[in-house]
Amino acid sequence: MIKFIDHKKMGRGIHGWLDSHFHFSFAEYCNPQNTNFGILRVMNDDIVQSGTGFDTHPHENMEIISYVVNGELTHRDSMGNARTLTRGQVQYMSAGTGVTHSEYNLGKEPLRFFQIWIFPDKKGYTPNYGDLQFNLEDRNDRWLPIAAFTENKNSKTPIKIHADITIYASIISTGKSLEFEVSKERQAYLALIEGEARLQGKDGASINLSMRDAAEIIGESFSVTPASGHTPAHVLVVEMAQS
Repeated sequence: MIKFIDHKKMGRGIHGWLDSHFHFSFAEYCNPQNTNFGILRVMNDDIVQSGTGFDTHPHENMEIISYVVNGELTHRDSMGNARTLTRGQVQYMSAGTGVTHSEYNLGKEPLRFFQIWIFPDKKGYTPNYGDLQFNLEDRNDRWLPIAAFTENKNSKTPIKIHADITIYASIISTGKSLEFEVSKERQAYLALIEGEARLQGKDGASINLSMRDAAEIIGESFSVTPASGHTPAHVLVVEMAQS
C-alpha cells in the first residue's frame, strides 16, 4: 500500500526566523490522526534564517537524526559536543535519560535541515552524540544508509541507533531509476527533499511527487524515478518494522 502525502496539506510553522513543514503533529500543528508513522515520531523540514536558531532546550528518551540539506547547522550540547555540519552531513543524538542542546545557523545563508525523531526500543539509555561527514557523491544513484539499528549486524553505517529502523539517502540522476525493497513485514516513509519524481509501487500504484511531498509505503517494494527534464531527485527513506 502506498499513501501520498501532499506537502501543501502538512502542518506549518512560520515565525519569521523559522519556516517549518511538519510531517506529523508538532508544536502548533496538532492533528490526533497524524501523530506518527510506526516508530517515526517527528519529521520536520526546517528553514532557519542566518543568525538565528533553537536556544538550549531538553530532550529525553528519543533518537534524533538531523540531516542538513543546505547551509550550516551548529550544534552544542550538555555532553560537551560542539560541531558545525554542512550539506549532506548527518548528526545523531540519543537523548536517553536526558540531554540539553542548541541548534543555530551561524552561517550567512539560510539553513535547511530535516529533524527526525524516532522512539527508542526502550527508555533509559545513556545519552550519546555523533556526526558523520558523508561525501555527498556517496549517495549518487544508490541508497546510502546513514543510520541503522544497533542490532542490525548487516548494516555498515557507523551511526547506530536504539530503534529497529534504517535511514537511507539518495540523489537520483535524471534518466535513472532506483529500486527500494520493502518486505511484507516492513514499512517505509519517503520524503522528497529536492526535485520532482515518480514513485512506482511493485503492486502497480504510481504517484508523482514534488519537492517536500512524502509517501507512506507498507509491505511493498517501489522505485523512484526523477521527472523527465528536471533536476535529480534528492530522497530520504526511513524503513522500519510495521507497528
